[in-house]
Amino acid sequence: MKLLVKWLLSAVALLAVAQIYSGVQVPGFGSALIAAFVIGLLNTVVRPVLVVLTLPVTVVTLGLFLFVINALMFWAASGLLASFQVTGFGAALIGSLLYSLLSLLIDVALERLFLHK
Repeated sequence: MKLLVKWLLSAVALLAVAQIYSGVQVPGFGSALIAAFVIGLLNTVVRPVLVVLTLPVTVVTLGLFLFVINALMFWAASGLLASFQVTGFGAALIGSLLYSLLSLLIDVALERLFLHK
């Protein structure tokens, strides 16, 4: 149940990012659901491999390179989906930062909600 709620709220967060920042376009909730799923899938499968492969660069940049990896996952999702558009790498960086902040808020809220049950 928690996973389904997180997916729905992640889609809402993606719509919010599209409303806040013009470099990210999502035409509707259905497209946001699919994009949130693809972003989650990329973050689960591809991101850990990239983190391990770029570990030396991440250490040298004191972890700041992880922002680049997040932006690449966000941009890759837009490359895979026609209905989710990101205008460039800069837009992917800003969009992924906003999406990550909203996802953090969602995670905290869900932990508190499901902790009390």
